Amino acid sequence: MHSRHSEWILILDYGSQLTQLIARRLRELHIYCEIHPFNVELDEVSEPTPGGIILSGGPMSVNDEGAPYLQKEILDWDVPILGICYGLQLLAHAEIPGSVEKAEKREYGRANLLIDNSEDLLKDIPDESVVWMSHGDHIKTLPDTYEIIGHTTNAKVAAVRHKKDDIYGVQFHPEVAHTDHGKQLLQNFAYNICGLKGDWTSESFIEEQIRNIREKVGDDKVLCGLSGGVDSTVVATLLHKALGDQLQCLFVDNGLLRKNEFEDVMHLYTRDLELPVRGVDASKLFLDRLEGISDPEEKRKIIGNAFIDVFDEEIGDNSDFKYLAQGTLYPDVIESVSFKGPSATIKSHHNVGGLPEEMKLDLIEPVRELFKDEVREVGKALGIPAHFIGRHPFPGPGLGIRVIGELNKERLDLLREADFIFVEELKKQNLYHEVWQALAVLLPVQSVGVMGDERTYEFTIALRAVTSVDGMTADWAHLPYDFLAHVSNRIINEIKGINRVVYDVSSKPPATIEWE
Repeated sequence: MHSRHSEWILILDYGSQLTQLIARRLRELHIYCEIHPFNVELDEVSEPTPGGIILSGGPMSVNDEGAPYLQKEILDWDVPILGICYGLQLLAHAEIPGSVEKAEKREYGRANLLIDNSEDLLKDIPDESVVWMSHGDHIKTLPDTYEIIGHTTNAKVAAVRHKKDDIYGVQFHPEVAHTDHGKQLLQNFAYNICGLKGDWTSESFIEEQIRNIREKVGDDKVLCGLSGGVDSTVVATLLHKALGDQLQCLFVDNGLLRKNEFEDVMHLYTRDLELPVRGVDASKLFLDRLEGISDPEEKRKIIGNAFIDVFDEEIGDNSDFKYLAQGTLYPDVIESVSFKGPSATIKSHHNVGGLPEEMKLDLIEPVRELFKDEVREVGKALGIPAHFIGRHPFPGPGLGIRVIGELNKERLDLLREADFIFVEELKKQNLYHEVWQALAVLLPVQSVGVMGDERTYEFTIALRAVTSVDGMTADWAHLPYDFLAHVSNRIINEIKGINRVVYDVSSKPPATIEWE
């Protein structure tokens, strides 16, 4: 699936909402890791052999029919294993079916871990510390091959180790912030038990990718679509460093960009980053095709196909180009895995899914192993200006999925102005970098208002701002009321056609960051 690193940890996903957090914590320790479904074909993940395996938590009971199972072959790989929550119960259940049963009292939330043995997994962790529990089952009978190394008042089995092999299990979640010394536990596992060095850094990533890109591309040419966002800009800069004039970038104005975006970004690309970029105005093509379309999935598909047509047009028939570069990120890859524990694919991701048959280019995705903040670190290491690296994420389909319902130029222009005011004020009040992403959404709802002595019947703008680390989960940003009142006033007074502004206070999950 990826260009593997010689040192890495395999995370098998049993459907927990927290699985990505395990990966995030390991990455913070400079350990490369990958998440795969629990039932992955093992020969796909055995080369090179991982330095350790982590079994994630999961929402089911090991006793349920159809519950995700343990592929026992991994026990023969002679690789250290750490089971977390459901992962621990699986290890016990694999040895003694029936050893796990429903707890009389479901344990959820903070608990005090009391350490019985601090030699290895629990080294350098205080004898008593706060951990985060979330389980309805508990281990009734611990197999003789294991010993208890930690307990809580409610769970006599809170942490265990195998007496002979490097196999460990914990009943709590070390990956969440509520577990005080969770990072230390994961560090003990990765560094001391698995013996990994933790040498996966932005610099080592860049060196390795430059080698990989040169090896893969040879003397061929690469076409890179730029969106004006951080991801595609980092990809283009990395490719330019590796390939020089074998790279050609295209920046397409699809009519769905923010106000002044096309000019500002072209300026950055050509002057600051000296990238080989050609600007293409295809806004009429996109807007003609989107006219009257309101279904979000259909919008995404039309936008994706229109991009491909523009690229085809630009390449022409006698193409020297062999590759198309994309800024796919690791969360895109994870979200698009068709089997993700018992949870379903939320939406077709605009960055994943390959290319249509008729486009005769191969994909190259140099940052598909990275989370967003890691891409930013790589961007800094590549010398991309800080003000650009700190930009909020912006979706591939652009404002097309922020005008809810039918699209047309008038509605897009209303949204562009509202979005511009919101972002401008966030920057003025030094709030822009306090939030992960801020956006305005035009609702297909008109409501009655009063302006001067006249009644109006105009559109509603929803403002959305969230805080997040990597976009996998997000909380609504608690922006000051005075600030929201000021932004609302400006939008209603300055934009003819909008008479109402609302603020979105939902978190992800259950809501998504974007509305469509």
